[in-house]
Amino acid sequence: QLQLVESGGGAVQPGGSLRLSCAASGFIVDYYTIGWFRQAPGKEREGISCISSSDVSTSDSVKGRFTISRDNAKNTVYLQMNSLKPEDTAVYYCAARFGVFRICNSAHFHYWGRGTQVTVSA
Repeated sequence: QLQLVESGGGAVQPGGSLRLSCAASGFIVDYYTIGWFRQAPGKEREGISCISSSDVSTSDSVKGRFTISRDNAKNTVYLQMNSLKPEDTAVYYCAARFGVFRICNSAHFHYWGRGTQVTVSA
């Protein structure tokens, strides 16, 4: 019923850009907080950026390089990633929880997509 599907991942050189999409179905994203998270091999899942109807938060590790946005007409959330670095290599996930929630931590999100791979290498 409630589903999230990520797309837009791929391989890119350092300094390049990608835009990830999170398409939602079965719910209205404007009523939910949507977050982008990533997990690299051997590392914990990291909160990247979260957006709700009234607020946006971004982690220090990507601030100034990544931008989250939402298109309510398309019921889709995006993550624009610029100036990519090798350490950005990870599987990127989007997730959702009902209402406005400002803590961008994976433990607080209930609905998850399957992820999309981002690889940054020369």
